[in-house]
Amino acid sequence: MNHPQPRTLITGDAGFVGQHALRLLPGSVGLSAHRPNIDIRDTAALTACLREIQPERVIHLAAQSFVPESFRDPAATFDVNFTGTLRLLEALQASGFGGRLLFVGTGDVYGLVEAADLPLSENRPPRPRNPYAVSKVAAEALCYQWSQTGPFEIVMARPFNHIGAGQSPAFAISDFARQIAEIRHGQRPPQLVTGNIDVSRDFTDVADVVAAYGLLLEKGQNGEIYNVCSGTERSIRSVVERLLALSGTQAEIVTDPTRFRPADQPRVCGDQRKLHTATGWQPAIPFDDTLNHLYAYWEKQIGL
Repeated sequence: MNHPQPRTLITGDAGFVGQHALRLLPGSVGLSAHRPNIDIRDTAALTACLREIQPERVIHLAAQSFVPESFRDPAATFDVNFTGTLRLLEALQASGFGGRLLFVGTGDVYGLVEAADLPLSENRPPRPRNPYAVSKVAAEALCYQWSQTGPFEIVMARPFNHIGAGQSPAFAISDFARQIAEIRHGQRPPQLVTGNIDVSRDFTDVADVVAAYGLLLEKGQNGEIYNVCSGTERSIRSVVERLLALSGTQAEIVTDPTRFRPADQPRVCGDQRKLHTATGWQPAIPFDDTLNHLYAYWEKQIGL
């Protein structure tokens, strides 16, 4: 006997991860698709929308998530990421919601760590070093409080870097894939402009990340935080070189110091054992497949 899929509301559904979540999670409905131009900070509008949709679960993705923008306007970042989360919680309570919320934070909250402390586990205290990460730590603390005192359950995710088709070129790997597609097809000189690529990150395919979110809604423990990451450390340079090889492109790598981030972390690798133990999740998509999908997306975007 087939059980109906629970209705899952996705905030931030117009974004990169939200679009994949709508496609991959059965029974999902987008907040902005249901109510265009809704402001996550508008409690009254949110409450009315929630009463119409009557979700059984919520994935809260709506956020200002671009780190350089958070330095340019920390107040706006905090307003969307913290106050927006508070308004959503209030609206869920006012609408009679009794299901589960997944709050999506970031692995960026861990801040600067020594190599000896890798991989990063959830037991490590947050030491945020940019306004975006600060806003997510604050919203996480708020969600924990509501998970203990509110009328519904909340599980929290800390995703590390995730990539895939549809990601904004404001993010490094997507930008490199776009540049390589343009170089490969003669739309720009054979020079790939990068920031600091001699750092490492923990990358996961966006589809694997969405699968983790679905499992956390089902099996995560109320009030608990889970890293969502591959557990594999890769240098940005190695990813650039692999993209060039997979696309059959030759280019000079040109470093632009203006692209360097303040307070950047040299090495990042996450520990995903807590997530795996709770849900059985593990990455399923080979990294070369992820890069091929991203490159193919950009070939399509530039009109090929």
